[in-house]
Amino acid sequence: MINKSLTIALVAGETSGDILGAGLIRALKNQHPNIEFIGIAGPKMQAEGCTAWYEMDELSVMGIVEVLGRLRRILAIRRDITKRLIELKPDIFIGIDAPDFNLSLEGKLKQAGIKTIHYVSPSVWAWKQKRVFKIKRNTNLILAFLPFEKAFYDKFDVPCRFIGHKMADDIPLNPDQKAMRQQLGIPLDCLCLALLPGSRHAEVSLLSEPFLKAAQLLRNRYPDLHIVVPLVNAKRRKEFEQIKAQIAPNLEVQLLDGQAREAMISSNAAILASGTAALECMLAKCPMVVGYKMKAFTFWLAKKIIKTPYVSLPNILAGKELVPELLQQDCTPENIANHIIPFLEGDNTEVKNTFLTLHKQIRCNADEQAAQAVLDVLKD
Repeated sequence: MINKSLTIALVAGETSGDILGAGLIRALKNQHPNIEFIGIAGPKMQAEGCTAWYEMDELSVMGIVEVLGRLRRILAIRRDITKRLIELKPDIFIGIDAPDFNLSLEGKLKQAGIKTIHYVSPSVWAWKQKRVFKIKRNTNLILAFLPFEKAFYDKFDVPCRFIGHKMADDIPLNPDQKAMRQQLGIPLDCLCLALLPGSRHAEVSLLSEPFLKAAQLLRNRYPDLHIVVPLVNAKRRKEFEQIKAQIAPNLEVQLLDGQAREAMISSNAAILASGTAALECMLAKCPMVVGYKMKAFTFWLAKKIIKTPYVSLPNILAGKELVPELLQQDCTPENIANHIIPFLEGDNTEVKNTFLTLHKQIRCNADEQAAQAVLDVLKD
C-alpha cells in the first residue's frame, strides 16, 4: 500500500476541525508519500494541501435561527458533495466533528461502498445516547479523544479507537508560568485570576455578571489581585466590555484578544464557563471553578437528557469532583468567590498532580495515532 496512490476526502465544519484536519493531513503525508486530499476545508487544511470543493465557512453556523437561515444552502452542499464523492469513489472519507452534517453524509457514502471514519466523538455518552446506533451504522470507525468515550462505544460494539487529545500533545506537561507571565506583562509575584466567560454570545451575556461580581468580591479580599480576561474575538470582547461598564466599571482588569491558554498558564486559578475550556485549563495545570447558566427552560431540558453526574471534562475524566461545578441558581458571585478562595490561598499540589496524571493519560500523539488508524482501515 505504501506505493499506492490514495485519494482521501475530508469535511471539517469549524476552526477546531480545521486544526485537527491539518494535523491529520500532515501526519498522513509523513507516513504515505502519495495522497490527494479533497473536500470541505479551512485555511489550515488547505495550507497542508487539501483541495477545497467548498470553504469551511459555509458550514460554520451556530444557533437555531442562523442554521435555519442557511439550511437550504447547507443541504445543497451536502447533496452536491455526496453525489461528487460517490462518483469519484475516494479510498476513504473522514468526517471531522460536525456530526449533524457528517454522519448522514457518511451513511450515504458507506452504502455506496466507500469506507468512512468519524473523527471526534459526539457527546453520545452524555445525551441522545441512541445516536450511537446511527454512528455504528454509518461509520467503519470512530476516533475518540478520551478513554471513557471508547469504553462507551465498546459497550455497544461500535468500532472505536482512542487516539488521545491533540490539545494534550500541544500543552507542555509542566507549563512555564513565569515565562508566560513575562509574555503577557503580568507581574511575576502577584496573585493572578483568569475570567473566561465563554466563547458564545449566550455564555458571555449570562456569565459575565456573576463572574465580574465574584472578581469584585475577591479584589476586596486581595487588593493586589491581578485579573486577566481573554476574549475569543472582537465581538465577544465588545459584549463583555459593555456588561463590565454596567456591572463593574471601576474594576481593573487586563483584557486579552484570544490567548486563553496563556492566561490559564499565567494564573493561580480561573473562573470559567463549562466546555472545552475546562479541559484546556486542566492541561494548563490551573485550578478552576466551573460556572454555567442557561435560560430556565433550556436548563430544565438539559437536566432531563444529560446522563452524566458531572458537566466538566476534568471531573468526568477523574470520575469525581476535582473542580467545583456551580450551575444555574448555584452560579452566584458569593458561591464562586467562596469556592475559588481555597485555590488562591492553597498550594494546590494535590489537584495539580491529578491534572498531570490525567494529562499523561490523554497525551498519545493524536495526529500520528489518527493517521495510523486511517491507514489501518484502508488495509482492511
